[in-house]
Amino acid sequence: MCDHGPGFEPDLDEGSVVARAQDGDLAAFEHLVLTYQHRLFRLAYRMLNDRGEAEDIVQETLTTSWRGLPMLANVDAFGGWIYRLATNKCLDLLRKRSAHAENIIGLEDMDTLPEAGCRAVSAALDPAHEAELSAEQDGLTAVLSTLPPAQRACWLLREMHGRSYAEIGVTLKISPTAVRGTLARARHQIAEGMSQWR
Repeated sequence: MCDHGPGFEPDLDEGSVVARAQDGDLAAFEHLVLTYQHRLFRLAYRMLNDRGEAEDIVQETLTTSWRGLPMLANVDAFGGWIYRLATNKCLDLLRKRSAHAENIIGLEDMDTLPEAGCRAVSAALDPAHEAELSAEQDGLTAVLSTLPPAQRACWLLREMHGRSYAEIGVTLKISPTAVRGTLARARHQIAEGMSQWR
């Protein structure tokens, strides 16, 4: 495990760690950064399809969260709050892209993602399996990039990050019922686009 400095207790629940970070405990905030940075990167990368922009979003999100942490009223809401910050930054960037008529479908090598490392070790023994997984990941990335940004965010937050309908609703500023509908449409489009991998 990571060394969080003298006096830091890694067995604390997240709310307690957040409360310490609110009091200016840098080791506690570092623990939160280590907990969330890769998750936020995966979300931003799949939203934006650009490694550099995803890294920038994570950096901006973590900086914003440090500055805004003292104003967070419910320490147990930190996870939903930081996902909301990152998602909104991604959606803002996508809106800027569309305003400038830039192409948002920029596929990159999925093997550079942190979660791909585990897959690469087991698949290395079977090149055919590795090629199939890589093609499937590329297919998913391509299908995701065709979804409207709100649908993409909704699907990623639910399916890849396990966020609740209520959290997604707050993030996207829609009702939990609207989240269900948006998610159903996203799932349908993804299922159609991924039909060759069934």
